[in-house]
Amino acid sequence: MSLARRPAVAGAFYPADPAVLAAQVRGFLDEAAAERGSRPPKAIIAPHAGYVYSGPVAAYAYKLLAPLKGTIQRVVLLGPCHRVAVRGVALTSADVYLTPLGEIAVDHGLDAALMALPGVSVVDATHIPEHSLEVHLPFLQEVLGDFVLIPMVVGDARAHEVADVLDAVWGGPETLIVISTDLSHYLDYDACQAIDRRTTAAIERLDGAAIEGGQACGRVPVKGLLEAAKRRGMTIKTLDVRNSGDTAGPKDRVVGYGAWALWENGDGGANPQEDDFSAKTRALLNAHGAKLLQLAKASIRHGLETGAPMPADPSALPADLSSVGACFVTLNKDGRLRGCIGSPEAYRPLGQDVTENAFRSAFRDPRFPPLDAGEAEALDIHISVLSPAHPFAFTDQADLLAKLRPGVDGLIIADGGRRALFLPSVWSQLPTPEQFLAHLKAKAGMRPDHWSDTFQAWRFIAAETGAKWDKIP
Repeated sequence: MSLARRPAVAGAFYPADPAVLAAQVRGFLDEAAAERGSRPPKAIIAPHAGYVYSGPVAAYAYKLLAPLKGTIQRVVLLGPCHRVAVRGVALTSADVYLTPLGEIAVDHGLDAALMALPGVSVVDATHIPEHSLEVHLPFLQEVLGDFVLIPMVVGDARAHEVADVLDAVWGGPETLIVISTDLSHYLDYDACQAIDRRTTAAIERLDGAAIEGGQACGRVPVKGLLEAAKRRGMTIKTLDVRNSGDTAGPKDRVVGYGAWALWENGDGGANPQEDDFSAKTRALLNAHGAKLLQLAKASIRHGLETGAPMPADPSALPADLSSVGACFVTLNKDGRLRGCIGSPEAYRPLGQDVTENAFRSAFRDPRFPPLDAGEAEALDIHISVLSPAHPFAFTDQADLLAKLRPGVDGLIIADGGRRALFLPSVWSQLPTPEQFLAHLKAKAGMRPDHWSDTFQAWRFIAAETGAKWDKIP
């Protein structure tokens, strides 16, 4: 029997009626001004008060996520504890979080890795009454649709400890980071504005050390994200800062709210080639991601039944899937890799590439025995559609490491006849550039300290979709 974390503040912080709640969230999103010229972010910071007070501010962050529907598969949500104090970072044993808009599955696949870090444990008691996570869920459901959740309540912890936790779950384009915080509490209007301006300036500088106790109730998870952002050379932008005196309350005793977005590549999304690929591929996966997953499943099922690849039938493909494209198909079983084969370069119709790589991942990956029928029901199928790879310019290994974008870049390396590739999703297991490159060298058959004047690298990005075997028709 699954364990459900039930809503604690439905009917108080936000409407309990599903139709009324969905309409209110859509109303906030419609009213929020659209940010121009920015790609959807990797991480956001948004407030968690009652919707009439903080909803208009939170909507500025959530509106940026609309293009990621169908791309984001996992949301990592951190917020402060208000009711039950906790040391460190608290996970939950619940299998689902419930809201009036439905249930959200909790992803426990990284629990073991997280609990190996200092101060991370399972503390259900702090999750049960906590509103700082709950109030974000209807926004996420309305904007993103289906996703799995890693909810964490943050108590007495250090910024670097929270940053290490974030590094462990950072993932690639399929993962969104959400940090929950309000700003100053119960000051008069002018005093609130003054202190919130200081907090905003500190956040924009990625200066967590400058955020003191009275400036933000979620200062600890915010500091952790700012530390992670500094490590990764991220760009941050303030989207909106207001207080309850601006939204729905009197001005003699107010609470401050802010919304921020963070991008990984340091340019706030000003890479036209990547933006064009990301936009087109997200649109393709939104329209045809389910079809691609069906092709992959059908190919594996055909292999189980016949032992042979499924014959290609380009005429049966939608026009968009008949265009040339490159993909990798990754199979996971019980949270562990079970096969991964793909095409580094596009040379055949994308639908055909998915079909053939799915078969090869299941039955031709030399690291694993061929898949048997008893394993199929436990599979997760993930498809990564790759952008063209471009030469990576660098002067030496230190320069290469400094230019790598964790969670964004896929990387191909080659030297002395040896060659290997890592997808962007590998950052979820190898979160630092040093780890990422060392393991990629090992995959290529190079020593971790290998370097030469003939060392070459190419980088690419990827858009992903995936689902469990039994969720694919």
